[in-house]
Amino acid sequence: MPPSSNTTSVKVLVVDDEPDLRTVYELTLLREGYRVETAENLAQAWAHLEQGRFDLVITDMRLPDGLGLELLQGMAQRRRSERAIVITAYGSAENAVESLKAGAFDYLTKPVDLKQFRAVVASAIQGAPAGVATPRQVSIQDRRNIVARPQVGASALLRLVGESQSMRAVKERIVKIARSMAPVLVRGESGTGKELVARAVHDCSHRASQPFVAVNCSAIPESLLEAEFFGAKKGSYTGATQDREGYFQAAHGGTLFLDEIGDLPLAMQSKLLRAIQERSVRPLGSTQEDSVDVRIVSATHKDLAAEVQAQQFRQDLFYRLNVIEILVPPLRERREDLPALCAALLQRIASESGMPVPVLSAELIEELGGLRLAGNVRELENLLHRAVALSDGTALHVDFAPTQATAPVEIHDATPAPAKSAAEPPASRDLQAYLDRLERDVLIRALQEHNFNRTAAAASVGLNLRQIRYRMARLNIQSPKDDDGAPDAE
Repeated sequence: MPPSSNTTSVKVLVVDDEPDLRTVYELTLLREGYRVETAENLAQAWAHLEQGRFDLVITDMRLPDGLGLELLQGMAQRRRSERAIVITAYGSAENAVESLKAGAFDYLTKPVDLKQFRAVVASAIQGAPAGVATPRQVSIQDRRNIVARPQVGASALLRLVGESQSMRAVKERIVKIARSMAPVLVRGESGTGKELVARAVHDCSHRASQPFVAVNCSAIPESLLEAEFFGAKKGSYTGATQDREGYFQAAHGGTLFLDEIGDLPLAMQSKLLRAIQERSVRPLGSTQEDSVDVRIVSATHKDLAAEVQAQQFRQDLFYRLNVIEILVPPLRERREDLPALCAALLQRIASESGMPVPVLSAELIEELGGLRLAGNVRELENLLHRAVALSDGTALHVDFAPTQATAPVEIHDATPAPAKSAAEPPASRDLQAYLDRLERDVLIRALQEHNFNRTAAAASVGLNLRQIRYRMARLNIQSPKDDDGAPDAE
């Protein structure tokens, strides 16, 4: 099919010092209906850029007179509007990460797969500023509706309630990074709304019309991780009665959100790294690989840098995921957002319950403001649910009196606390704190009985090693060290 008349408005600049590769890229793009200009070094590239505007720049990393990274940095300094794709040597993760940080939309590794090349170019063009035409052939070939990038406005960020300085910074960062393909790591305490931030990144991007697939990495049994992520063929394992797609295939063209990424076992981390690098996955029982086009957004409440030092998380995967970081502030650091948060949560609770929206009194805000709220927005929502459920039609009240105020106290006790009786009544009506204390006491007793061998202690209370590690971290249970500094036995 000959290119339609509107495809010639899309201009692409290809920068590569190898004539054969430059010709291959040029011919591939011409067949897709783009206008193409070529350069063999940085000097020629700048000459083309000074003569006019392009919609996309594709550059090799290593050029005779410098690096493609220098071209990206120069374009950013000159506030050029062109998107950029960088082609880098196979396995050069450092270059790839640096190019994404410098503003590249995406990168490709050599040898370049032309099918992947066309898909990445189409993805960059479809998210170009309004007014840029999209080749009709791409839409037909990919069997996907290619639309202009949605305008980034309040609609994409409505779920992120709050106008405190820290929340405004989060929203501004989301809008800024949404246009690229760079992986995003969302960090924050449990209950702060990391998935809402990930959804906002997706909603503000050109992928907004494509799938957003959220995965809780800590909730999948280790034996099923590979099948869940990459899919499986019929008969590949017991119970596989039909072919099934994995999370990567389901998120094709959109965003894959990996929540609690720090809980992935090391073996699966290695397979995930390969899938991200190669942009392809092999379903269990298959000899073929499926190409996948996904943007990775991950989240964790853990300090992944510390996990890397403890050899619990792969360093290369950490660098691959942590290209751009968004830190979601805890509720205690943005208490001025409490009125807006309570209003939004009560609106939703009332809508779900089919009842009028309860009155939000100043007394309720003051009462909530005095609580510790260590569970952040999730705990706040639970409190309001309880207050609405127990309301007698008058003003709402928190279900229990605050026992702690302002910021939580950090606990760093390296030695186990003495066990308390499970029958001891709670000192307050804070049910979650009471249950946490009971769980902590049970785990400490189990660890003491098994000389702090975590594997044996876990088995004695019906947990596996990964589960007891998670609970020890959450409840701040620290194992003692041997006299020589060696870690305790697993």
